[in-house]
Amino acid sequence: MTLFELPGPAPGVCDDPELMLVHQHLMKLDPDGARFSRVLRETIDQLLNGEATGRYDWKTLFKTEKTHAGTLVEINLQREFEFEDGIDMDYRIEGIDVDCKYSQKYGSWMIPPEAEGHLCLLVWADDYQSRWSAGLLRIKREWLNGGTNRDMKFTIKAEHRNKIIWLWKDATLPENVLLHLDPATRERILIPGKKKGQARVRELFRSVHGKRIGRGVVRTAAQQLDYMARVREGSKGRARPALRPEGIIILGDYQPHRAVAQALGGPVPEEGEFVAHRVVRARSEHTGRPQAEIDGEFWVVAQPGDAVEAAPQLPDAQEGRSENGQ
Repeated sequence: MTLFELPGPAPGVCDDPELMLVHQHLMKLDPDGARFSRVLRETIDQLLNGEATGRYDWKTLFKTEKTHAGTLVEINLQREFEFEDGIDMDYRIEGIDVDCKYSQKYGSWMIPPEAEGHLCLLVWADDYQSRWSAGLLRIKREWLNGGTNRDMKFTIKAEHRNKIIWLWKDATLPENVLLHLDPATRERILIPGKKKGQARVRELFRSVHGKRIGRGVVRTAAQQLDYMARVREGSKGRARPALRPEGIIILGDYQPHRAVAQALGGPVPEEGEFVAHRVVRARSEHTGRPQAEIDGEFWVVAQPGDAVEAAPQLPDAQEGRSENGQ
């Protein structure tokens, strides 16, 4: 996970032993932020509910759904890390009450009056920037803007945000691929129609190469309960067998495929992700380019000028962990 340099906290802020104890505990649970990042990606996808709605854009959510986002982040983080219920706040971490506040807009965390004096886990994620942050702050009234809204909730004054002790700052959020595609490509993928799920999934992997594609993207394209089956081997209409004659391989998250992805020099799929490439057999003119051995031959990622040739059969999923995480 790529992280930018973290800004230093304001003087005196680290003199809070409870805050630092919680900070150290969370960093031990998730040293690189990968678990936290996955929860945020899955929560946004849960809100979009692409399987049922075909939505991929935060702006298309109803106001009530956006309001519910903070609750879902709170619930899903607790499930992931198995935090105990708090006494007065949301969680109890290392015996310390911690409230959880999420905002899709940086700095717009809504702090209730009862959080004063307590620790808050402040979380931000932005699907348009593909960035997220999470930090801890002991809430002090003098650091807050006056509560002028109906619920009498407060926000943190901009000049006091430097008092937040960051766990992860401006970390990379797994990309919402459909959101960031050019409109023409996205329109080509999202063919309208209830019975076009398999065609949409094929077009997704035909059009998007060299990117990590998460389950949420596949779910939105398929708009079917068995969306993962649209990718796997099986009937000739499924994405892997259908695209093989076009030279396209679809790598999953289990170890044999991850090894191929790494050898090809592209992104390596994480849990619940896929990466597609068009490949060609390695020849003398490909010397110096990353090569992967697949089905007894060496292959490279195709360049635009390379002629299309049928792709090889990928290693069997049973040789590693399944794409369902089982």
